Amino acid sequence: MAQVSLRNVTKIYGKNIVAVNNINLGVENKEFVVLVGPSGCGKSTTLRMIAGLEKPTSGKIYIGDRMVNDVPVKDRNVAMVFQNYALYPHMTVYENMAFALKLRKYSSSEIKKRVEEAASILGIGHLLNRKPRELSGGERQRVAVGRAIVRKPLVFLFDEPLSNLDAKMRIQMRAELNRLHLRIQTTMIYVTHDQEEAMTLGDRIAVMRKGKVLQFDTPLNIYEKPVNKFVAGFIGSPPMNFISGRIVKKNGRLYFDEGFFSVEIPQEKSPKLIDYVGKDMILGIRPECIYDKLFSKFSAENTIKAKCEILETMGSKNHLHLSVGRHNLVAVVSPNNKPERGSFMDIVLDMRKAVFFDSSTEESIS
Repeated sequence: MAQVSLRNVTKIYGKNIVAVNNINLGVENKEFVVLVGPSGCGKSTTLRMIAGLEKPTSGKIYIGDRMVNDVPVKDRNVAMVFQNYALYPHMTVYENMAFALKLRKYSSSEIKKRVEEAASILGIGHLLNRKPRELSGGERQRVAVGRAIVRKPLVFLFDEPLSNLDAKMRIQMRAELNRLHLRIQTTMIYVTHDQEEAMTLGDRIAVMRKGKVLQFDTPLNIYEKPVNKFVAGFIGSPPMNFISGRIVKKNGRLYFDEGFFSVEIPQEKSPKLIDYVGKDMILGIRPECIYDKLFSKFSAENTIKAKCEILETMGSKNHLHLSVGRHNLVAVVSPNNKPERGSFMDIVLDMRKAVFFDSSTEESIS
């Protein structure tokens, strides 16, 4: 079993640089978990502590049932794939993949078997006699992953392995990593700053900021039920729209009042917001939950006037940059929806999918 557990783990550099701040994280056996967050949030430091490349200042790290705080890197039975591939330039692909096994005194036949098996899984069997300089970026990344596979570790650790690849290759490699996980059924922990990678790869995602884990949940729950404004804005592309206003009560119903427009709050959301009547609030709405009234079947109740400032044609969809009251919003609409730049249009907010945040704490209310 290869569960990974971090219990009250903190990492401090020097006297007061807190890289990781008392985090608790439990990764299940065979699970694919992604640590995501902006630069400097502590995700790579967390990964390096699991690998044994950094020692925690306090707290405990378990791999399986064994606490590994004082266990050397070579004895943790983990394999790490780095951003820069770290291939030996003077060795062939075969020699690079076999190197760690040779150090561990495996027989030549066992090494050959493992290398060829890993090469087959990754589709690089035809590259075994080439040197790294003769490979493309995607091929080098496969070799780096293959070098980890041959060791048959308990846990795979990936530190932003796709960041050096172009956009098309990143998409292809994401799919290959998903297939790899399904095939070898090993615990994987993956670090990235790319929220799209996190959403497509992870069984669960840990969103980190300033050394803390803000939310650890499935991609869908994080997308639909973010715990605070930071998580809501970080996950999603284009990011969630935020509108400042206040909750008001009219004729026994709750409304969100922006100042220039107001929209009715669904009854199912009202119980959590009733105590906020008269108080400032932040409404969060995903771009795909904003509709052009002409192209939707929504009632006219929550229709508001918007000005189309910019139209971005994306092929399968269009992004509309809208001026609405005191705010600028982005809407994702169908490719057939092409309002003229500078034109006014009626839009509808799907308030059933809106999220409300306390304006002072920025924590999610509903």
